[in-house]
Amino acid sequence: MTIIRTTRYVVEPSNAEALLERRAVLLDAIRSRCGGPDEARLLRVDARTWMDMWRWDSDDALRAALEAAPGMPEAAAAFALTKDLDVEEGALVTEDAWSR
Repeated sequence: MTIIRTTRYVVEPSNAEALLERRAVLLDAIRSRCGGPDEARLLRVDARTWMDMWRWDSDDALRAALEAAPGMPEAAAAFALTKDLDVEEGALVTEDAWSR
């Protein structure tokens, strides 16, 4: 079952470039250690607010990453730039895509 985990957070505009760099390093580290996520999308809601959506092929894969993350320096570095985190996750029920 596919799981989507969405994390909404605030980053100061002066740290936006550092966020992008640290997020890329974190994604590489999580993928090499945990085998996922299968897809990641980052949205910039406004100058300070970001929404990160990671797609996992199973709840087990997500849980393995969540267990590993607290001990990863890459996670600490990325999340040091954030505040006001809000996390939601859920099982993907349906997905529709249209070609352009």
